[in-house]
Amino acid sequence: MSWQKTACLLLGKQVCLAIMVQTWPLSVLGWVPGIITMHKFIMKYPQIKDIYVFGQSRCAYVFSAFTLLANNVLLIGFHVLTSAKVLNTLSDHSLCTAVFSVIAIIMGIILSIPRTLHHVSFISMLSYVSGCMGISILLFLIFAGVTEAPLFGYKRQLSNDGPVKTYAFPLPSTTWVQCMNVVLTITFLWVPQILLPSFIAEMERPQDFPKALGVLTFIPAILFIVSRAIGFRYLGQYATAPAFGNLGVVAYKKASSGFVIVPTLIIGVIYANVTAKFIYTRMVGKPKHANSNTFVGWGVWFTVMAIIWVLGFVFAEVIPSMGDFLSLLSAAFDSFFGFIYFAIAYRHLNRGRMLASLGQTVMTLINVFIMLVGLFMLGLGLYAAVEAIIADYSGAIMPAFTGAKMAI
Repeated sequence: MSWQKTACLLLGKQVCLAIMVQTWPLSVLGWVPGIITMHKFIMKYPQIKDIYVFGQSRCAYVFSAFTLLANNVLLIGFHVLTSAKVLNTLSDHSLCTAVFSVIAIIMGIILSIPRTLHHVSFISMLSYVSGCMGISILLFLIFAGVTEAPLFGYKRQLSNDGPVKTYAFPLPSTTWVQCMNVVLTITFLWVPQILLPSFIAEMERPQDFPKALGVLTFIPAILFIVSRAIGFRYLGQYATAPAFGNLGVVAYKKASSGFVIVPTLIIGVIYANVTAKFIYTRMVGKPKHANSNTFVGWGVWFTVMAIIWVLGFVFAEVIPSMGDFLSLLSAAFDSFFGFIYFAIAYRHLNRGRMLASLGQTVMTLINVFIMLVGLFMLGLGLYAAVEAIIADYSGAIMPAFTGAKMAI
C-alpha cells in the first residue's frame, strides 16, 4: 500500500461510532478532565507483522498472540453489536435483535473475503470519501442544537434532573467506578493503534508511515474534541452512549445514526482481515496456498473468517452495553497495546543505554510512567469495567442472546 492508502485505512478505523460515545464521558467527568515508538521498533525489525515485543520468549509470544486475537475478536463483536443496534433503530425493531446481529456478521464475512489490506483499503477509502461518519456527526450536532433535550440520560436514570447544564468537574453523586469507566472509554479512542504493525508490513515504503500517522493525528483530533464538546453543550447531564440516543425526535435519531452502518462494518472488516491473516499464515504455511488462488487456501481463509465473525457475534450478545464494551476493551487490552507494550519496546530498543544522558534518562522515566499507567488500567480499570457490567445485569439491561428491542 502507499502511505495515502494507509492513511485511509487508519482514518477508516479511527473515525467511527466510538466518537459519538465521547459526549457521555463529559457528562460524568465535566469539562476539565474530559478534554484535558512503535514505528521505530518495526523499522528496526521489519519482519514483524503483528504486535510482538518480547524477543525470543515463547511464552510471552503466545501471550501477545492471545491478547492480539482476543482484542480483535472483541472489537469485531463491538461492531456487530453496533450494527445490530443501528438496524434495530432504523427498522423500528422489525426483526429479532439476534437476527440483526446475524445479518451483520453475514455482511461482515462477505466484505472480509479479500485477503489483503490493499483491497480492504479501497472499501475504507469509499467510506471515508463518502463522509458517512462525518455526515452522521454533523446531523447529530445540528439536531441536538435545534431541538430540546428529552430530559432523560444514560439508561434513563437521570430523568427529572432539571434543565440541561454543563459543569467543569464531576458532580458530587458521581462514583469512582463511573469515573474510571468513562476514562477508559476516552482512552479507547486515543491510545496507539494495535493494527499499526500489520499496516506497516503491507506498505510499499514503510518509512513513509509517519506521513499517514500525521493525517491520522490531525483529522480525528478535531472530530473527537469538537463533537464531544458541542454534544455536551446541548445535552449536558443527559448525554448518552452513543449520543444519538438522546435525540428526542425518532426521525432525527434515524437520520443521524443511519450513516453509521457503513464505517461500522468496514472497521469490523479491517480487524477481521488482520486477525484472520495472523491465524491463516500459521495454518497454511506453504506459500503455494498462502499467496495463490488454491482451493485449500481460499477454503481455510473463508473458514477462519467465518469463525472469527461468529465469535464476535457471541461477545456482542454477552455484553450488550456499548459503554461497558468499550471500557472492558480499554482496560483488558489497551493497557497492553497502548501503554505496557510500548514501554517494553522502548526498553528493547535502548537496552544498556537507558541512563546514558540526561535526555535518555528523561525518556526512560517517561516510559516508566507509561508502564505504570498501563498497569493501573489493567488492574483497577479492569475491576471498574467488570463492576459496571455486573451493575448493568443487575438492573434493567437486556439479557444475553435476547430478541428484545435494543435500538439506540
